[in-house]
Amino acid sequence: MKLQLKNTKYWVLLSLTLGLAPFFPEPHIWGKLKWLAGGAIGMEFMDWFDVVLHGTPWVLLIISLVYQFSSKMKKN
Repeated sequence: MKLQLKNTKYWVLLSLTLGLAPFFPEPHIWGKLKWLAGGAIGMEFMDWFDVVLHGTPWVLLIISLVYQFSSKMKKN
């Protein structure tokens, strides 16, 4: 199966669901990013796995947007 970076709408959907879940009291990835910004003191393997799991949709969304933007720039 080929990774479809052109399908930005799927990456947006994944980012807003898996990337932000659980939503309350704050998005999980947001809490992990704050923890990383604070020095990642006390982070264990499961915490790093959470960063990868919840961060991957966001990374793929950014790659997809860059791909679309560069494709449009090449056409012009």
